[in-house]
Amino acid sequence: MKFRSFFVLPFLLIFLQSCVSNKRLVYLQESEEINKENQASINALSKPYKIQVNDILYIDIKASDPELVAIFKTSEREGAAGVGNDPGTLYFEGYTVDIHGNIRIPILGELNVLGYTAEEIRKMIEKKLLENYLTESTNLFVTVKLAGLNYSVIGEVANPGSNVLYQERVNILEAIANAGDIPITGNREDVLIIRQYPDGKKIHHVDLTDKNLLQSPYFYILPNDMIYIKPLKQKSWGTGTTGFQTFTTVFSIVSIITSTVLLIQNL
Repeated sequence: MKFRSFFVLPFLLIFLQSCVSNKRLVYLQESEEINKENQASINALSKPYKIQVNDILYIDIKASDPELVAIFKTSEREGAAGVGNDPGTLYFEGYTVDIHGNIRIPILGELNVLGYTAEEIRKMIEKKLLENYLTESTNLFVTVKLAGLNYSVIGEVANPGSNVLYQERVNILEAIANAGDIPITGNREDVLIIRQYPDGKKIHHVDLTDKNLLQSPYFYILPNDMIYIKPLKQKSWGTGTTGFQTFTTVFSIVSIITSTVLLIQNL
């Protein structure tokens, strides 16, 4: 009896600790605590994004006479069909913000756009064109957008790597879904967001299982964000992530040890 207890109890503890509970897998669960800091940041979510270094802008300039603005078309392809959805095309045909926060536009030369919103840049370009190149009668129409929202997901996801989504806003759940979602071995309770700021990079921790995430300033990702999904300890232990896997592993270990002990006793 003592012999059985000596082996059964430790492995029973391993069995209980190695299984991944359902609570650690469900997104946006109700929480008894309300994060007042996150609630106060709801208004911050509505603020438009301000352009940073290495962002790529799509700028389209139209007028009643297409020949007047033909110089601003980066290629025949863009002029005929609009901006492409290929990140490589966007890199070569868009306007990349250099380390000084500038972009170079024909006729206008260098414009500093660092810290401005897309709407502010649009008004800036319109004003300069009307002052130096075109007139009101040309019916100038300028469009300025981010050339896709670029981000990376690494760690415990089905398809790690860089992604580009062509929409104004992307939340962290959408971003992870586009990377193939988090498998059972991924840690949803402590996801890291590595975000670029004017004074450098910062790391933020978010809990995908907490409903308060919806009011978090990190619910929506920003261009060039890196999302890191850490593995659970169960993966490194190798004992299994489901009850059946853990039972199979523990049963095999117990069987081997028991057989070894019985063999030694019979010698």
